[in-house]
Amino acid sequence: MAGQRKINPTRNYLAKDYSALKSDLLKYAKTFFADKIQDFSEASVGGLLLDMAASVGDNMSFYLDHQFRETLWSEAVEISNIERMIRNSGVKIIGASPSTVEVTFYIEVPAIEEFGRREPDRTSLPIIQEGTLLSSRDGVPFTTIENLDFSETDKFGNLSANIIVGDIDSNGQPVTFILSKDVTAVSGRIYVESFNFGPEYVPYRTITLNNENISEIISVIDTSGDEWYEVESLTQDTAYVGIVNINDDKNIVKKNLKVVPAPKRFTTSMDLQSRTMRLQFGSGDPSLADDDAFPDPSKLVVPLYGRKTISRFSIDPNSLLKSRTMGIAPSSTTLIVTYRAGGGTQHNVASNSIRSIKTLRIDFRNGAKASVASSVRASLDVTNLSPATGGSTAPTIDELRSLIPAARNMQSRIVTKIDLLSRVYSLPSKFGSVYRAGIRQNPNNPLSTQLFVLSKDNSGRLIVSPDTLKQNLRTYINEYRLISDAVDVVDAAIVNYTVSISIIPAPDTNTSDVIKNVILEIQNLLDTRKMQIDQPIIIADIMSKIINVPGVLSLTRLEFFTLNGFHDGREYSNVFFDIQSNIIKGLIIGPPGSIFELKYPNFDIVVSTN
Repeated sequence: MAGQRKINPTRNYLAKDYSALKSDLLKYAKTFFADKIQDFSEASVGGLLLDMAASVGDNMSFYLDHQFRETLWSEAVEISNIERMIRNSGVKIIGASPSTVEVTFYIEVPAIEEFGRREPDRTSLPIIQEGTLLSSRDGVPFTTIENLDFSETDKFGNLSANIIVGDIDSNGQPVTFILSKDVTAVSGRIYVESFNFGPEYVPYRTITLNNENISEIISVIDTSGDEWYEVESLTQDTAYVGIVNINDDKNIVKKNLKVVPAPKRFTTSMDLQSRTMRLQFGSGDPSLADDDAFPDPSKLVVPLYGRKTISRFSIDPNSLLKSRTMGIAPSSTTLIVTYRAGGGTQHNVASNSIRSIKTLRIDFRNGAKASVASSVRASLDVTNLSPATGGSTAPTIDELRSLIPAARNMQSRIVTKIDLLSRVYSLPSKFGSVYRAGIRQNPNNPLSTQLFVLSKDNSGRLIVSPDTLKQNLRTYINEYRLISDAVDVVDAAIVNYTVSISIIPAPDTNTSDVIKNVILEIQNLLDTRKMQIDQPIIIADIMSKIINVPGVLSLTRLEFFTLNGFHDGREYSNVFFDIQSNIIKGLIIGPPGSIFELKYPNFDIVVSTN
């Protein structure tokens, strides 16, 4: 009898694991091949065929699911795939982070007679140079990242360092002065490695540094003395550099921000497992002339002049890579790489624990005598008055993976107002610090935005931002703005004012204590740290604070007046603003692009009683 005909057999595509696949195969075999084989036990040939087919299907299903999961950042398990997705999303793989700290250097210098009074001898004031190596009690190394100039002065010619009297003579006159000044230091050890490159042209050369957890590439210098710049990608042909500011605002803005061409450039990447860093250079042929931005296409083909016939020939597309559009590939040179490595939570040392100077880099540029210089050097001391912060362990794979969604939404351009403010506040502090920034539409140009900025002085009070800071900000923003956008960086107006309050204290209270508590509440409410540009003062909030002070029976008067110029030896801003005429619905609204500052809280809040 002929076998059963298979007319449109039903197939089930829902089975994915071994058991389900074997069960479906068994039903299929018994239905359509019952006359060929009846034994499907474990030891039979039929059972063998079922096991083999189910195993193959199970394996294919597993690897199909696995390959799909490996395309998802949240489900991938293979380290190489996770690292690829982290890099493609723009997340920077980093190692252990170093800590930063403000360290205070102390020196003792001789006193001299100047204009009838004793002052520090300015010829003996040194410069503690960048790169001075310090150490904590636990052996954690710290390195200063900028020069510390004890002879630095403010705009009035006064020394900016803190000065106290040291030794005195029998007449009570100072013989020496002790000067102290702060500088920023970063933890970690500094290493130097050299790499030799032969004369052969190799595009996209890479080198790998020996140490792990590298936090910063300090410099890359070649044999010719040229500097190689670190960039985000090899298509970026410019880099930011800092040039020492010599203008009058140098105390606030340490360096000028400049954009320089970077034909010699490199990118950095860190291995996810070993945490070692790799440097990759460009593809340009250094033997090409500087003006060869693109290679001559005629040089890429076989010369055909004078030939009557043309045969097939090959062209090497890689020859196009020799242009300098992606940077230069190093050849016939030696690169000296200086970098800082190390970090972790153990680098967050406690206050007053950095006491040792391991390598002192000091310079006397004012012509100090050898004996005086030796005495000043011997008196040098250092400590950290506050603990070091910022040190952390290397982020784990899961921590880096969790940053992928946010990184995909990031962009290296300014589109919204939030983007602009983020860029303003991310300007490195050595190029100046913006304390407050505000944005308004330019009333005269619909395509332009007004960016109001202001800064703080050394005493923590608001000041007009220095011109150097605004120029640095302009240079910095220009690299990110859209070509159709315009940003006008202007000064924010600082409105200084006084608050006049009259209250009726409760009969059974101490009037002085009540007044003191009222002043403290107003100082806290109107603290400049809580104020933003174009933020109004809400009168109802002040009234509520006063009335709720224990011992205040009634508030009889609350008035605001503008202060400008000089009052009782105190200097205020030059902005005149009529507060009483600008109270709208219980709000004191300042002029466009302004901020309210209660400059001297101990004097500018006047409380009286009835």
